[in-house]
Amino acid sequence: MSGTHSHGEMLPRGTLVLAGALVAFALSAASFVRIADIPPAASPVLMREQAGIRPVKSRDLRFVDRADGAVVIEDVRGGIAAVVVPGQQTGFIRGVMRGLARERRAHGIGNGPSFKLTLWADGELSLVDSATGRALELTAFGTTNRATFAALLDAHNAKSVDPTA
Repeated sequence: MSGTHSHGEMLPRGTLVLAGALVAFALSAASFVRIADIPPAASPVLMREQAGIRPVKSRDLRFVDRADGAVVIEDVRGGIAAVVVPGQQTGFIRGVMRGLARERRAHGIGNGPSFKLTLWADGELSLVDSATGRALELTAFGTTNRATFAALLDAHNAKSVDPTA
């Protein structure tokens, strides 16, 4: 039996040098950004604020589940904006609100605080959770999904939301 056994040649030296250079570059880049005080990428909210884009319409809404599975969308100023009944093609509203409700539960927040739905002068549509500050850009989800929320801005009386109608 041979007396020496070495693991030193398992990785080529060039691979180790490149891995070390990559780590050094990442640390240097992160340090440069931190020291130079370069701001992070702007959010759509900040970009609108900087560009002076104003809201065209907005509505404060509360989403309440009913025992029959329907979701009642209440206008905070009074009245019902819409009722989303089970079986309609409104899964997008349910999905969005389910995700936001999950985040509220994680923070110990109930369904009392409202959401602000806003149409901006640049055509964008956003939904902001007043309790957590989370903002969703609804235009990013496509025109059909955006339309289900946009209809809530113009809804004056209780109605069922059905984008296929």
